[in-house]
Amino acid sequence: MKVKLLQVGPIGTNCYLLEDGPDHETAVIDPGDEAGRILATLKEDGARVRYILLTHGHYDHTTAVPELHRLLPEAEIYIHRADAQGAGSRLFPLEGQVEGLKYYGEGDALPLGGLTIRVLHTPGHSKGSVTLMAGDVLFTGDTLFCGSCGRTDLAGGSYEEIMASLKRLGELEGNFHVCPGHDRTSDLDTERRYNPFLREALGQ
Repeated sequence: MKVKLLQVGPIGTNCYLLEDGPDHETAVIDPGDEAGRILATLKEDGARVRYILLTHGHYDHTTAVPELHRLLPEAEIYIHRADAQGAGSRLFPLEGQVEGLKYYGEGDALPLGGLTIRVLHTPGHSKGSVTLMAGDVLFTGDTLFCGSCGRTDLAGGSYEEIMASLKRLGELEGNFHVCPGHDRTSDLDTERRYNPFLREALGQ
């Protein structure tokens, strides 16, 4: 398994390229902007893109999706149904703009090379926020950040829901690499010790 991080767009959204297997099967996670740069990196790596996966529907995580869909028509595009239609100007309505859009949710699993990508529904930042678990890595979108968590004051946000989602992530067994939607990466043990929002969610 290989994970490559690209920070894209005007606010530095973390776009991840998750690759596994001898055929370099790849999932593009949260392509928030700069489709050309993402595509160039994929070509350099010899990647075969199987999926475009969205942790949620905010524009800064989805802006490059239509262009990548045009350039990589074979890639399956997944989002949680609750975020597919957008909400106001901050959620980008992929439904109706991306042909063949697919939906995933709690408990779903997607094969990638020798990996299984598991879907955890972790609402709070938005109704359709998900965390993607692959091996020892959590792609947490805007649910869990290094030292913080996603804002809950946008349409569909809920502090109570994000606390429940953080509690669920904090109670996962073992340590995981945490790959959030913005800022730097971390690991779950560090966040359990020092992240005030995760500690609040865990009742510490």
